[in-house]
Amino acid sequence: MGLSTCVACGECVQACPTGALMPATEVDEKQQHRGKAEREVDSLCPYCGVGCQTTFFVKDGRIQKVDGRDGPANQNRLCVKGRFGFDYTHHPDRLTKPLIRKEGVGKTWDLQIDPKNHSEFFREASWDEALDLAAKNLREIYQKHGGDALAGFGSAKGSNEEAYLFQKMVRSAFQTNNVDHCTRLCHASSVAALLEGLGSGGVTAPFTQAQDADCIIVIGARPTENHPVAATFLKQAAKKGAKLIVMDPRGHGLTRFAWKHLAFTAGRDVALLNAMIHTIIDEGLTDRQYIQAHTDGFDKLAERIEDFTPEAMSPICGIEADEIRKVARAYARAERAMIFWGMGISQHVHGTDNARCLIALAAITGQIGRIGTGLHPLRGQNNVQGASDAGLIPMVYPDYRSVEDKAVREWYEDFWNTKLNPNKGLTVVEIINAAHKGDIKGMLIMGENPAMSDPDTRHARAALANLQHLVVQEIFLTETAFFADVVLPASAFAEKEGTFTNTNRQVQLARRVLEPPADAREDWLIIQNIAQKLGLQWSYSSVSEVYEEMRRAMPSIKGISWQRLQREGSVVYPCESEEAEGQETLFGDGFPTANGRLQLVPTDLIAPAEMPDDKFPYILTTGRLLEHWHTGAMTRRSETLDTLEPEAVVHIHPREARQKNLKGGQCVRVETRRGQIELKLRIDRDVAEGMLFVPFCFAEAAANFLTNPQLDPIGKIPEFKFCAAKLTASNTSATKAQELRDN
Repeated sequence: MGLSTCVACGECVQACPTGALMPATEVDEKQQHRGKAEREVDSLCPYCGVGCQTTFFVKDGRIQKVDGRDGPANQNRLCVKGRFGFDYTHHPDRLTKPLIRKEGVGKTWDLQIDPKNHSEFFREASWDEALDLAAKNLREIYQKHGGDALAGFGSAKGSNEEAYLFQKMVRSAFQTNNVDHCTRLCHASSVAALLEGLGSGGVTAPFTQAQDADCIIVIGARPTENHPVAATFLKQAAKKGAKLIVMDPRGHGLTRFAWKHLAFTAGRDVALLNAMIHTIIDEGLTDRQYIQAHTDGFDKLAERIEDFTPEAMSPICGIEADEIRKVARAYARAERAMIFWGMGISQHVHGTDNARCLIALAAITGQIGRIGTGLHPLRGQNNVQGASDAGLIPMVYPDYRSVEDKAVREWYEDFWNTKLNPNKGLTVVEIINAAHKGDIKGMLIMGENPAMSDPDTRHARAALANLQHLVVQEIFLTETAFFADVVLPASAFAEKEGTFTNTNRQVQLARRVLEPPADAREDWLIIQNIAQKLGLQWSYSSVSEVYEEMRRAMPSIKGISWQRLQREGSVVYPCESEEAEGQETLFGDGFPTANGRLQLVPTDLIAPAEMPDDKFPYILTTGRLLEHWHTGAMTRRSETLDTLEPEAVVHIHPREARQKNLKGGQCVRVETRRGQIELKLRIDRDVAEGMLFVPFCFAEAAANFLTNPQLDPIGKIPEFKFCAAKLTASNTSATKAQELRDN
């Protein structure tokens, strides 16, 4: 199987009618069946933004297996992570008691702690002692330096209720809007462009409508690795005859289903997309009626686009002018066309401009507002959509209402019974920079791992080490928790109840499968415990009570009651009443902008912030693997997933490897202007020549030691997808590399 094209999704296991195939977790060391599960609990998958519905099978207090359910996003399907990546919940590294940093134990950026043996750095404490210390030190910083000296990172892995409570606590207790989460590192530029153009940050149609499209563009996304179940709908659409156009400097699993694969030059998205827009306008392929009825700014766009001919852009983007025209015509002439994109679009200094181009493509051809049309940024984390909707962003309250709008702010002051800060807060990277300078002195971090996920990791870790007080709420002693003064043991996904909103805008109910281990607590309770210690008079008795308060603050989910979710399991928003089905396809009759029209915004060419040169001749790009998720805190602790992808690797085209006389499996060093890492070489024909790809889930070779922290000026997202690098052979032996991994 290891040498086959099998992706270990386990569909064959679930489909097997005789039981000849079964998950290994159902048999013991003697290959005897462990017996039938004692309980079955319907819930959700904890990984990507697809939001697959699942059934957990439990025996003897442990998850025995997971099957897919017939949910609206997955229709019984699961990928390898959703089916086999659940055993991290039972990992011996789980935090089960509060920890307090020992007196006199300092912090340095290069601090390393063995999660299995942390007694040199931390001591166990009671919940009261840990909460009292956390609140005391945060309160002292507030009293001495003001609320803007504090900040909080919430989590896109947590529920909507947890995100809502977290941002409410930071804004109420700290009196600051310095609250953010990993959306800033994923689709912040996409959301900025969508809010600017459409007045809404969500997708306009679900990915399941790919089956209704005649033409599909997938750009800057690798759904077969990052959203595998969503990718099955795209494959099926292509097999039914839809023209699938893949635009990506790298090849991937969808490429062989594609009508066209435009392997354009990395970082030159705007050149390619503007050349397509030029073709559509120049050849009269626009939908004039739609433009006149529903858009503003077309004349300025048409004027700006005159210089972006396919012939002028071809040398820049690396795609022949005739190919650009063919693809532009296919998209514009399609009766129904959809655009899907990922972080290959958003994680650039020109990420907002990339998304603006995609919006313009759809708008000038009238490919919005009908079934089988629209714009869909594939959301990364399982609840990055919901956490953003719930206000876990420094410039908006729930439902994207501006913190600078006086009427909105006064409404929330009355609703929450507190005064609120009238100024936008800092974003993730800005908070880390402020902590490095000493302006941010205290932080509360729930379920995020910036010591692995932030760009220029050495700088980020130095910033965390510089904090006067850091409170971390986690299930494992992560790289971020190494720098904590107080660590609070939290609940894994299977141990919590709450709502989660997937990339399709479907609000779904997750049910508790297990109780948290030992003294660990549910995250929403921990947030309330901290809030109470900080002086807030909170007395929520259940998750459902939090949800119903959130519903009062969010018109988008007005028609989705807790009782309805218990009955139906999933309801798409916006939903105006309990009788309504919710709007799956948006903007058929206008947009929630000031004048009800989509705003077209012209773009110019902006080069990546750091280009290759003689010293650093390669383009380095980072991303995820099919078998691992984000910083690896969960999947590296899943036996099946870590067995499939056990070691840090850098991917390179075979021709590049031959030119440098390097072989697959050899230890190499990748270096940028910010740092270097050592890892093994993997030969990969999907990687473009002149490019290196490094997954960022491996702590022993953390890719973000290398990445560039330069930000998109609008979305404030770092340029993870492009920086200059060099590759050399390493003197480290394979044995030494294995020791580094084990440690």
